[in-house]
Order: sequence, then structure tokens, then C-alpha cells
Amino acid sequence: QVQLVESGGGLVQAGDSLRLSCAASGRIFSYYGMGWFRQAPGKERAFVAAIRWSGGTTNYADSAKGRFTISRDNAKNTVYLQMNSLKPEDTAVYYCAADQQGSLTRWATTYEYWGQGTQVTVSS
Repeated sequence: QVQLVESGGGLVQAGDSLRLSCAASGRIFSYYGMGWFRQAPGKERAFVAAIRWSGGTTNYADSAKGRFTISRDNAKNTVYLQMNSLKPEDTAVYYCAADQQGSLTRWATTYEYWGQGTQVTVSS
């Protein structure tokens, strides 16, 4: 079993930065993939970025490329999402997820474990 706890969300202005954290506990293996997704009101959950614990291979949604960076600290069992140049359209609940296959897929149904989410609100 894997437990994921997100933190770092908040209310910021357009152009600001935020760093989200996802603390993982339980049976985490090096081949797991860790993803960030977001869900805005009235919209489906959307892929943001993913990283493999071992080797650090990454995958990004087009909307995240150039502004967001996913990283991990293996010693702390924590995955981060650094978000720069935030826009009002980035407003959403951000979720951390774990994929036992390490596929780094964009499909939410592939991820077996999910955190409770952290709210990010970007004002214009």
C-alpha cells in the first residue's frame, strides 16, 4: 500500500511561482512512476507531469513544458512540482499519483494510488 500527501498549494497572483510537494510512504519501488495531475472546476482530471523514481526520466504535458519542473528526492521519498509563471488557467486542485508500472503515462486510470489533492488558485 502507498500513501501520498500533497502540500504547497495556495493563492498566488499571475506570474508568481509555487512548489508543490508529494510525500510518499509505504511500499514504493524504484521502478514506480509518480505523476502530477490537476482538475479544474467542471473539467476532467488532466495530466501535468510524471517522473520515474529511478533514473529520473520525465514526461510533461504541453501546457507544462517550459514553466513546470517535476523532480524527486529519493532520500525524502518526496516528489516536487515547481510551477513558474503561473496563469489563472492553472487554477485547479493538483493531485499526486503513483503508477506501479512506471509507465509515465498521461492516462489517470493507469495510476493506482492518489493523494487527496492541494488547491492552487492563481488570480489575475
